[in-house]
Amino acid sequence: MSAPLPSSAPTSAPGSAPASAPPATARTRGLALGVIATGLLMTVLDGSIVSVAMPAIQNDLGLSPAGLSWVVNAYLIAFGGLLLLAGRLGDLIGRRRMFLAGTAVFTASSVLAGAAGSPTLLITARFLQGAGSAMASAVGLGILVTLFTESRERTRAIAVFSFTGAAGASIGQVLGGVLTDTVGWHWIFLINLPIGVATLLVAVRVLPADRGPGLGAGADAIGAVLVTSGVMLGIYSVVEAGSYGWLSAHTLGLGALALVLLAAFVVRQATARTPLLPLRILRSRSVSGANLVQMLMVAALFSFQILVALYLQRVLGHGAAATGLAMLPAAVVIGAVSLGVSARLSARIGDRNVLLLGIALLIALLGLLTRLPAHGHYATDLLPLMFLCAGFGLALPALTSLGMSGAGEEDAGLVSGLFNTTQQIGMAAGVAVLSTLAASRTDTLLAGGSGRAEALTGGYHLAFAVGGGLLTAAFVVALTVLGRTRPGVHPRG
Repeated sequence: MSAPLPSSAPTSAPGSAPASAPPATARTRGLALGVIATGLLMTVLDGSIVSVAMPAIQNDLGLSPAGLSWVVNAYLIAFGGLLLLAGRLGDLIGRRRMFLAGTAVFTASSVLAGAAGSPTLLITARFLQGAGSAMASAVGLGILVTLFTESRERTRAIAVFSFTGAAGASIGQVLGGVLTDTVGWHWIFLINLPIGVATLLVAVRVLPADRGPGLGAGADAIGAVLVTSGVMLGIYSVVEAGSYGWLSAHTLGLGALALVLLAAFVVRQATARTPLLPLRILRSRSVSGANLVQMLMVAALFSFQILVALYLQRVLGHGAAATGLAMLPAAVVIGAVSLGVSARLSARIGDRNVLLLGIALLIALLGLLTRLPAHGHYATDLLPLMFLCAGFGLALPALTSLGMSGAGEEDAGLVSGLFNTTQQIGMAAGVAVLSTLAASRTDTLLAGGSGRAEALTGGYHLAFAVGGGLLTAAFVVALTVLGRTRPGVHPRG
């Protein structure tokens, strides 16, 4: 840990662009990338590691099905609702400071969750975990794009970042199953303590000590309240739609209120002297187009990450650990393509074309998943399809590069927070819509006399087909909205 550190720049005057530290050394940049990737890995692991421990948590704490859903929803609402605000605050007070604070909050609340002996304490801890994750995740990409300014280096760094996010879910399923089966569900949270402490110790030494212009340069309190409450309420209405119904007064009323709050936020940003989200950022075709593509992609790919795992468990009869191991080939393929192919291919044909190629492979993947048999075999029916997961390894780094391409030094945290926010909105919508469609189709088939395996598989088929439709829409948006880019060039507008 003796790498030279970038010195702190003088504090900028209010209203001016943030001061920048001198360029970091290659070793320091590599360690900083490792720190940022580890922070992302903890966030991704936390989502997937909890999913396989849910039955054990329910049995131990006596949670009702509705209460159990809040172990996930409390985290998702806090995380998705605070990302945009955290990203902007990172630009104003310093992205390094925000990352360190977020990692500390996440680590401390993980210990609280691991020690929880009641549903109330666990759900509270999960909300705090989501807040800490939002603080750290919102500025991670912003730090990365300001550290890696050379095009090829940045592409490689984003490939590492994207691989961590894509493969972390599969790793989490394996780890969650093993920990729950061997030492208990409490350790799926307590394992974050040594990782979080190590991340903090390294981050203090290697992350650039940037200083923003201060809260006075853009602390739009009214805008912050509007967007945070609007996004949180919107995510809440979506994740609870499965319980209340999509056309219920609860869902429609809260959804409409969320839209009103977000519309008021847009109006506020157009008139505020120091807006939280300057609307000029959304005028960048690369930024707005990439965020739209991401929402569609993430919503669609829930059907792979979650429903394939459910197919393995509920139809083929695999246990939690075996399911995680069965998903590992996908992580291997994603890693090989993300780290070994995507950067070089982007340098040759451009990010947009790599994105289109990746989406095409994913459309083929979900199309073939609609043909999974009810009495299938993993080795012959599912394992060969894992090679099409190369689409993840191509699409995600290219999409991240495009989504961050419009970020200047003064807006990198905000654009990073926006990119993460659309990801969470897409995830919430995908979870709610595709799981509801699958469950509804399964119930219909059961009522018609189909066997349990056939009914479950039929429900998954419908979700895969709808996911394929969302990916097709993402392909069209990428083709028509995202401008052509020269290989190795990251557009700024």
